Amino acid sequence: MNIASPEKHGFDGRRLAAIDTFLKERYLDSGEFPHTQLLVSRDGEIVHFSSQGGAREGGSKQIDESSLFRIASMTKPITSVAFMMLVEECKVALDTPVHHVLPEFKKLGVYAGGGAGVPFMTRPTEEPMRMVDLLRHTSGLTYGFQNRSNIDAAHRELKLENWHGNYDLDGFVAELGKLPLEFSPGTSWNYSVSTDVLGAVVQRVSGMSLPAFFEQRIFKPLGMNDTGFTVPAEKLDRLVDCYTLVPGKGRVMFDRADESMWSKPFTLVSGGGGLVSTALDYQRFCQMCLNGGTLDGVRILGRKTIDLMTQNHLPNGADLSSMSKSLFSETQNAGTGFGLGFAVTIDTARSMMPGSVGEYYWGGMFSTAFFIDPVERLTMVFMTQLSPSMIYPIRRELKTMIYSALT
Repeated sequence: MNIASPEKHGFDGRRLAAIDTFLKERYLDSGEFPHTQLLVSRDGEIVHFSSQGGAREGGSKQIDESSLFRIASMTKPITSVAFMMLVEECKVALDTPVHHVLPEFKKLGVYAGGGAGVPFMTRPTEEPMRMVDLLRHTSGLTYGFQNRSNIDAAHRELKLENWHGNYDLDGFVAELGKLPLEFSPGTSWNYSVSTDVLGAVVQRVSGMSLPAFFEQRIFKPLGMNDTGFTVPAEKLDRLVDCYTLVPGKGRVMFDRADESMWSKPFTLVSGGGGLVSTALDYQRFCQMCLNGGTLDGVRILGRKTIDLMTQNHLPNGADLSSMSKSLFSETQNAGTGFGLGFAVTIDTARSMMPGSVGEYYWGGMFSTAFFIDPVERLTMVFMTQLSPSMIYPIRRELKTMIYSALT
């Protein structure tokens, strides 16, 4: 890995280096994070890369550039890119009703009562769910961990989101089609399994499994050789431990690397959250997006498609503070719109964070994060392994310190 001079690319190198000191003193010495890895790139060159902390509990090995991390919802932009590749081939469109590809969704209705042992009652949707609703999370679907309705309670009761459970992707879609929607598609925003459903759309439209599509159409062309849904045996020693924060107990093991659930194929392949990757691999994905859909002579998407994906697609130009019904997502709401697979900054003053209008980003439940700033030609990838995300203001802090290092 070549590290370019920060000063050559308009950074104060001392300020970038200060981020590592901050991470150590604030998050590692306190034991709040098990490890941290930060990659900053500008103009297509990496200007800062740092790794701190142990890879596995009780071991001496430190994380490094080869370390594998569970990226959770940072899978979503990749699934969204896969779908837009099919849009470019005119095999599907943003306004295609979802039930045209997934007939299991043909009879979906909006919640009107029931649950907790009482049959659900529904009313008709005002408009059909369209593909754009899956991409921007206005579908009316939900997540089981939202803990806000009888519908997400049904998700938990059915164990719908158990990747090593009883449902494959087709079975998952079939069960979802029996549940009500939280709201009529297009009328509100809720963080949800929409991107998992989008993964099923990619499978049906392409005629390929989602892992095969990713590998053949995205990962191999981009040289993302360490990204996938399963960690092969020969790479398992590179996977790091993953933790969760439990009230009253602190940080506890969630997924021990040497016996990880990612070491065997999932029954339910999650386009919403199932991938493992490295910071270097994910930076290649980010750079492809920043370059307008191309990297090292390989074109994944057209430039105008990337432009379309990174605009705010919320109805009437709204932001999430006015549309969100979600109790949890991977973003702050004020000044934030949503594009086709990414959150999009539409008002930096309202966000109260430094950045640029048009910057797009997302994160994952294990506190990983990335952002892409087309104005400053800047990308960031941050890796660690602690859930739930948003416990600590790490993403805001990183953005503040990175932008403050620009000269």
